[in-house]
Amino acid sequence: MNLIRSHLLPSSKPSHIQILINFFSSKPRNLHSNPNTLTLNQNLSALVRQGNFGEARNLFDEMPERNLITYSTMINLYIKNGDLLKAESLYTQLPKSNVVVDSVMIDGLSKAGRIDDAQRLFDSMSSRNVFSWTSLLSGYCRIGEISKAREIFDRMPDKNVYSWNTMVLGYARNGQLGEALEMFDRMPERNVVSWTAMVRVLAESGRIDEAREMFDRMPHRNLYSWNVMISGYLGAEKPKEAVELFESMTERNVVSWTTMVTGLARNGSIERARDIFDRMPRKDVASWNAMITVYGEKGLMVDARELFDSMKERNVVTWNAMIDSYAKNGFQNEAVELLILMLRSPAKPNETTLTSVLVALENALEIMVIHGLAKSLGFDSDTSLTNALVTMYSRSGDLSSARLAFEDLEAKDIVSWTSMILAYSYHGQGHHALQTFARMLRRGAVPDSTTFIGVLSACSHCGLVEKGQRFFESMDRAYKLKPRAEHYSCLVDLLGKAGRFDEANAVVSRMAPEDRDGGVLVALLGACRAHQPAHNEISLASEIGEELMRREEAGSGVYALLANMYASRGEWGEAARVRRRMRERRVEKVAGRWRG
Repeated sequence: MNLIRSHLLPSSKPSHIQILINFFSSKPRNLHSNPNTLTLNQNLSALVRQGNFGEARNLFDEMPERNLITYSTMINLYIKNGDLLKAESLYTQLPKSNVVVDSVMIDGLSKAGRIDDAQRLFDSMSSRNVFSWTSLLSGYCRIGEISKAREIFDRMPDKNVYSWNTMVLGYARNGQLGEALEMFDRMPERNVVSWTAMVRVLAESGRIDEAREMFDRMPHRNLYSWNVMISGYLGAEKPKEAVELFESMTERNVVSWTTMVTGLARNGSIERARDIFDRMPRKDVASWNAMITVYGEKGLMVDARELFDSMKERNVVTWNAMIDSYAKNGFQNEAVELLILMLRSPAKPNETTLTSVLVALENALEIMVIHGLAKSLGFDSDTSLTNALVTMYSRSGDLSSARLAFEDLEAKDIVSWTSMILAYSYHGQGHHALQTFARMLRRGAVPDSTTFIGVLSACSHCGLVEKGQRFFESMDRAYKLKPRAEHYSCLVDLLGKAGRFDEANAVVSRMAPEDRDGGVLVALLGACRAHQPAHNEISLASEIGEELMRREEAGSGVYALLANMYASRGEWGEAARVRRRMRERRVEKVAGRWRG
């Protein structure tokens, strides 16, 4: 059917961007040369609002004449879909621009984190409206540049309640709650969104009593306001207050009930959560899913399965919740069996389903079966699923398949690169790990803390001490990443294997005592062992070993090393005590490993 001849579709509630576009489209003499364009633009807007994006694009392609409203609508569609490249491409095709289209693009660029591009476009505009200003303001708030955001806010010739809300939330979300409250008090006009936002940020900041005071001061509350306050109490582990507020509500929606069920269960009140669930006047699929999920989180798999089996209607989220619960609680066979049942049901698996099953598998052959299923379902290009495949192949010992899955993935994110680096490091292929890290940097990816664990481990495997030290120092200097205990463990291990015990000991000595976890101490103990220590270093090793045993973080290798050290000094009673303690704690020996 030719879309140009189709009837005007019924409209749904438009977004604030669409309202802006529609306002300008109501002035056809200034913007239209063809009277049919107005009707087609309305048709296009209706398709976008209904989510018929493919049909909207087809209509756009068939339109004999397009104007600024046509382009604005399509650019807004691409931005809503997260496809900024297509939005930009369309923007460059405009015969001329105006404040509406420019404002839509500024909003899209800001939301994508491209604040410099948004600023350049804003500066080039001959005229601006409150939406242009607020979109740029929101972008600076989103990336934490609050001083710049405030500068924009103060320069705004006109402000509406949305502008004020944006600035207030910008302060709050960046930890400047005092400034947020001060600005809230200065607002010339507040709506229910303003009040509810402050209730939420106060609750999320741990200031639950102040949140309640703000809630009580509200001149008007909607259901969302009530639900936010209830959620705040549950997040603050005050289930009694949450229940009291819930029971005082004159009207509840399904979100109110589901919030109570989930929050009470996560606070340990499983029976009360089930009571609320059973009282629900109308349960939708999301309510059932929430109850199944919390049962799974608490390991109550019989109860979770009972609910699952009693459901008349299940969606893919239901199946995923049940499969994920089985997988995380160690029920590998049940997770796979449920996947098979799902394949026979109307609700077909998605990428999340297969990822949940993957993490429960240990055998490379089983992982290959899931990998094959992913390909047959068309999910082999999914980044999150492929990342899980790389990790699980590596853990199963199949590094070759991990590498192939990684190389086949086009859309690699930081998790993809990190997973492959860790896989190489885990299998002792440090040089390949470092080569992958270099490729990652050339592609413009920014490493995170986990990436550096793999990189430092790789340096340890290869004996690249100076290089490893430079990587460690670059964490804070180049990437503003504070090293954690795991990074210190890697550095100590690197120095210890190179026989540089004094430097390894100095690294640990500089750490705050509370940061020296079992991994750091085990690494230092390993450095002692590799160094063939003198008497004072044996004393240090004994001290470390005793501390690990006290914390119950010692593996079989630590017990064996400590017992042998005591024996080498002729302290046979101490050696016997360590071995006896190992038996009492039923620490099993692991062949070929001293760390246990």
